Amino acid sequence: MGELCHSLQLIDGNGNFNVAGLEEFVKAVKLTQCGLSYAVVAIMGPQSSGKSTLLNHLFHTNFREMDAYKGRSQTTKGIWMANCVGIEPLTIAMDLEGTDGRERGEDDTAFEKQSALFALAISDIVLINMWCHDIGREHAANKPLLKTVFQVMMRLFSPRKTTLLFVIRDKTKTPLEYLEPVLREDIQKIWDTVSKPQALKDTPLSEFFYVEVVALSSYEEKEKQFKEQVAQLRKRFFHSIAPGGLAGDRRGVVPGSGFCFSAQKIWQVIRENKDLDLPAHKVMVATVRCEEIANEKLSGLVCDKDLVALENAVQAGPVSGFGKWISSILETYLSEYDKETIYFDEKVRDTKRLHLEIKALNCVHPQYLTMLRHLRTIALENFKTCLEQSLNRGEGFATSVRSCTQSCMLEFDQDCADASVKQAEWDDDSKVREKLHRDIEAHSSSVRGKKLSEIGVNYEKKLTQALTEPVESLLEFGGKDTWPSIRELLRRETETAISGFSTAVAGFELDEETFNKMMQNLKEYARIVVEKKAREEAGKVLILMKDRFSTVFNHDHDSMPRVWTGKENIRIITKDAYSASLKLLSVMAAIRLNEKPDKIENVLFSSLMDGTVSAPLSQDKKMGASPDPLASSTWEEVPPNKTLITPVQCKSLWRQFKAETEYIVTQAISAQEAHKRSSNWLPPPWAIVAMVVLGFNEFMLLLKNPLYLMIFFIIFLLSKALWVQMDLTGEFHNGNLAGLLAISSRFLPTVMNLLRRLAEEAQGNPTPQPPRPPPHLASQSSRHHTQQSNLAFSLFPDSSVSSNISSSDGGIEHSSPNLIQRRSTKVEEVEVSG
Repeated sequence: MGELCHSLQLIDGNGNFNVAGLEEFVKAVKLTQCGLSYAVVAIMGPQSSGKSTLLNHLFHTNFREMDAYKGRSQTTKGIWMANCVGIEPLTIAMDLEGTDGRERGEDDTAFEKQSALFALAISDIVLINMWCHDIGREHAANKPLLKTVFQVMMRLFSPRKTTLLFVIRDKTKTPLEYLEPVLREDIQKIWDTVSKPQALKDTPLSEFFYVEVVALSSYEEKEKQFKEQVAQLRKRFFHSIAPGGLAGDRRGVVPGSGFCFSAQKIWQVIRENKDLDLPAHKVMVATVRCEEIANEKLSGLVCDKDLVALENAVQAGPVSGFGKWISSILETYLSEYDKETIYFDEKVRDTKRLHLEIKALNCVHPQYLTMLRHLRTIALENFKTCLEQSLNRGEGFATSVRSCTQSCMLEFDQDCADASVKQAEWDDDSKVREKLHRDIEAHSSSVRGKKLSEIGVNYEKKLTQALTEPVESLLEFGGKDTWPSIRELLRRETETAISGFSTAVAGFELDEETFNKMMQNLKEYARIVVEKKAREEAGKVLILMKDRFSTVFNHDHDSMPRVWTGKENIRIITKDAYSASLKLLSVMAAIRLNEKPDKIENVLFSSLMDGTVSAPLSQDKKMGASPDPLASSTWEEVPPNKTLITPVQCKSLWRQFKAETEYIVTQAISAQEAHKRSSNWLPPPWAIVAMVVLGFNEFMLLLKNPLYLMIFFIIFLLSKALWVQMDLTGEFHNGNLAGLLAISSRFLPTVMNLLRRLAEEAQGNPTPQPPRPPPHLASQSSRHHTQQSNLAFSLFPDSSVSSNISSSDGGIEHSSPNLIQRRSTKVEEVEVSG
């Protein structure tokens, strides 16, 4: 009961539309919340016919009324609007300016038609106020009004069916049942006289209007009865929009939220004197209002606190329940849009809703993509972790990849389903899923390549360890079975490596082509190891040849060091050593990993062991020798890439080898001659016989004179003592000259030592002597030292050797560019005397 009446002048007398006032009025009466649950009632009639008074009593409005005591004049100018107090649903009353007013003059007809058209366009019920005494009159005051109403009705395309409620004022004693037929007959005549379009020429009045008639007593003469009748009429306006109510069919009704805009546009079209297409106008209003509502909801969505919080959260990481959260926010705003636009044109409403939904989804789409990226990253990391753990447990690679891929993709699909937005039909999840699958395949391929590479490197190391030292040993041996042994070693180790490698990569489930390629690579690597080692050994073949020569030359068949006693045949030993070295050279000349025979050994022996390499070129020409087979850069039946030492290089190496080994042979010959001289220190037999023959008289003299014999015996004892003390036999092992020099330097000290000892023994104080080895042990020590010296002679430089034997007072010195061997007789003196 405390409801207030709000009123405003909607259109002033000059036809200006009060937009701001209408917006405030709509807010005041909360029209936007009514949807279609509202009604509009307009009243038309002659000036000063009591229209405002009727509305105020009927709807409890506060329109300005005419003061009868001040005369009859225009009270309402333009169009006024007010809400009806106490009427459900919300009802809006419009009070139109009266017709036939003297204030407007000639402009009255124009504004009358415009206001009448406006009232018919937006009103559900139109009250036509008329005098009772005008019924049945040819020139009644209401006829121009009705004609105007019917004429403007033709300007409405597809108009809605409006209720025309004729209110007969100042009813006389004539009953209403007699007045109503006459009034309806007058109305029909007016309808028939109105010009119509050809399409509507035969259309009856009932197609456009519901006609109702009511009579009211005079307000001035019968006020009480008037109010009672108005109260009864008021009841008819309750729930007027319900089925069977007073309102018409309401086909062109716009929702309350669009009423302000609709009224403004309708008046604008009427003022421009254009035909008013109500269906198109309804669509236009729906389009504008739905667009406005959609923009409002979109703006609210963008600024929504929950959405902003979600955006910040998803930037930091994945958000649980992302899809439900987003869907809930979107559903809230879309529901609000549906609620506010439910009464607008369905097609327009749905179209704008679709646009709103698209824009709203575009707002949250970046967050959705960010969420998918987080999910993809997490799924990929989970796959990496799962694969690593699975491989650490010893599971097969292919099996691990399949199981981890399946579990991670399943988890990703579940997370995508959780992140999906109900209102969206995006296919980004499938694209991200494909990218995730590609990332998983790329990582799997990378890990597989890394693992296979590790396995390959591991078995390559094993092959290197298994082949390097044995191949080196076999090549250094350089025998007849060297390359067959290397081939057998290569085959055996390669098969072992391939077997282990096949077992190691079984879990990778490699395709046949890839597997065969890896096996071939492993075989090639094994061959490369052997070839590389062979080339390394070929690079130091000269050293190996000299070692082989030294081994064969300085050791007998039992591998015992040779002692050059003079009984050895140095020529045969030298030839055997050369043959062994040349055999080593032939083994090193080429790589023979296939079983194809070659003639390298025969060519080398025929060319080098027969002395052709050292023969002068002039002699070859004189003898008519055939071309040198070693004057070539390739071996017959040997590919160039398998050649380690070319024939020309072999020839050069052999020349250098012989030059550097001549010193060893020379030393052996010198040692043999020195041994012979040391073994023959006594005079020759013929000299002994001559001494016996020529000294027979002296010998007989000694026998005849015992004193001489005693003197000679003492001299013999002294000589024997000097012999043992100075180890004359050992001194002469190194040659006569060296022995004489050593004896001359030690003779006087030795004699003085003997005399001192004899004097001390004669006095009874013998000097304690350290135990010294017997003479034969000292001799053996000297000989052993000599043998060691001979062994030392077997050492030679890696490069060419130039022999130089020089004599000096201190001993014999043997010199070469890289090795100096020196043995001093003084050192032997210390050893023997020690």
